[in-house]
Amino acid sequence: MNRPNSIRKKLVNLFDSTIVLLDGAMGTMIQAYDLQEKDYRGDKFTDWSMDLKGNNDLLSITQPKIVEDIHNLYLEAGANIIETNTFNSNAPSMADYGMQDFVYELNFSAAQIARKAVDDYKARNEREVFVAGVLGPTNRHVLFCRQVPLQEHYFLYKDQASISVVLPR
Repeated sequence: MNRPNSIRKKLVNLFDSTIVLLDGAMGTMIQAYDLQEKDYRGDKFTDWSMDLKGNNDLLSITQPKIVEDIHNLYLEAGANIIETNTFNSNAPSMADYGMQDFVYELNFSAAQIARKAVDDYKARNEREVFVAGVLGPTNRHVLFCRQVPLQEHYFLYKDQASISVVLPR
């Protein structure tokens, strides 16, 4: 059985057998760490020209251990599915930080972290758990102001989704 069909079958079995729990809000959990500007910058972005505090998706690159720890907390609490830390990992949202060129790395890093958390959890537990990619909203209006054309949104979400799918299992 190929991988997509195998995963689909496992998910169908899970949804047929129980109430499925998703993890909670990543941003809320990140707030508990009381991170400062230097924490968001990490070693890679120490000289970045813009403020980065509040760019929670960036933590998948600069503070991957924090993101993994949050995933682990949700898994230990009983989540069946954890979501990648990619709510704002799209070019329009990252443009606020001048980081639109890092969209691929943000999505890929976040997917790797979530996959590792799930694989490590499954190595210690028999319970089946999964990773779901997150495609959050952009910070640009589509319907009312047409700041970003609808077709452009389609392509940015398509690109963002394709990054998570390429990870090996």
